[in-house]
Amino acid sequence: MALIGHSGCGKSTLLNLIAGLTTPTQGSLLCANREIAGPGPERAVVFQNHSLLPWLTCFENVYLAVERVFSATENRAQLKARTDAALAMVGLTPAAQKRPGEISGGMKQRVGIARALCMEPKVLLLDEPFGALDALTRAKLQDELLQIVATTQSTVVMVTHDVDEAVLLSDRIVMMTNGPSATVGEVLSIDLPRPRNRVELAESTQYLHYRKAVIDFLYTRQAHVEKLSA
Repeated sequence: MALIGHSGCGKSTLLNLIAGLTTPTQGSLLCANREIAGPGPERAVVFQNHSLLPWLTCFENVYLAVERVFSATENRAQLKARTDAALAMVGLTPAAQKRPGEISGGMKQRVGIARALCMEPKVLLLDEPFGALDALTRAKLQDELLQIVATTQSTVVMVTHDVDEAVLLSDRIVMMTNGPSATVGEVLSIDLPRPRNRVELAESTQYLHYRKAVIDFLYTRQAHVEKLSA
């Protein structure tokens, strides 16, 4: 599921509510029929900035999360195996002993995704995780995310500003109205077969139809007019 809308419409706020990092002023949120009262390992977050500890290796950054969640039930060898498996899933086994300062931006985001996946969350929350990357790296990580989700069958909620990214990755796109009193304007179901191939979809009339529907919502029905000060 992708959350999309103009800046200030509350996409990241909604994601933080689901993560339990923000408390709702009214109402409640449920995950697997249990109220969300705060952060928990069943809801893992990947932020736009990778949030890695620079003095630890890639392995150690992921191991921190594994140890936190599974140390009460598993021994050190099992924890290490979980960490190795998470790094392998994102293709970072060769860089496991490198520190964040020694790897690229795309690789740092892979570590963040591995750290989230290693907790086996029910819901994976992504807050524009590819927003700061160049176009080619972004496309590669999008394709890798499709493969990871197909393997893990995780539920994913992703904040994005990118219409093509939303249509390519999502089964549903939640389109937000403009702030400050923003709300869910429309939910668009994306009925495209999986696995998805970006080259083939570029010529798909169905893909273009969904893309046009999102653009129409954002730039026609919810045209964002910036107020200029006098």
